[in-house]
Amino acid sequence: MRNFVNQAWLEFRGRGPELELGSGWTDGLHPDDRDLCIETYIKSFTSRQPFHLQYRLQRGDGSYTWIEDNAAPRSQANGAFGGYLGLVTDITDRKKGIFTPDQESLRLVFALTERERQVLVLIAEGKSTKEAASKLGISYKTADSHRSRILEKLGVHETASMVRYAIRAGLIQP
Repeated sequence: MRNFVNQAWLEFRGRGPELELGSGWTDGLHPDDRDLCIETYIKSFTSRQPFHLQYRLQRGDGSYTWIEDNAAPRSQANGAFGGYLGLVTDITDRKKGIFTPDQESLRLVFALTERERQVLVLIAEGKSTKEAASKLGISYKTADSHRSRILEKLGVHETASMVRYAIRAGLIQP
């Protein structure tokens, strides 16, 4: 649930803060992206994990645009969870005419757990399993276990095939 949106967001969406705060902003999610987007937010919020997500959101003029949403959990001075601090970027120009996600790859990749997707993205971006573990704050053994489950769930046997799935699902740029 959002408790703050800036003026640029309000202008982009063409709506007032009373409609965008809380879960009101989700009214603008593209129907094809809605379930995945909300599921990712809920899982991330529950586990207090950072997230990176690309989805389509409706502008004030009614058209949809691709956005990239990155957020990280923040702690209050007393150590209590203080919510997320996020950045939303319009990436439509990057996406326009370049790529349409393969629906089967999308289905398989998003059947993975959120943590498995995080490991997949890092490995697909060229990180080693050890580097992925370090970046996510988990042990090498845990990251390697996630990597093994990813290979099994995708039905592939090598890193290159994992990368192809990540590209075809739109998790990373080719």
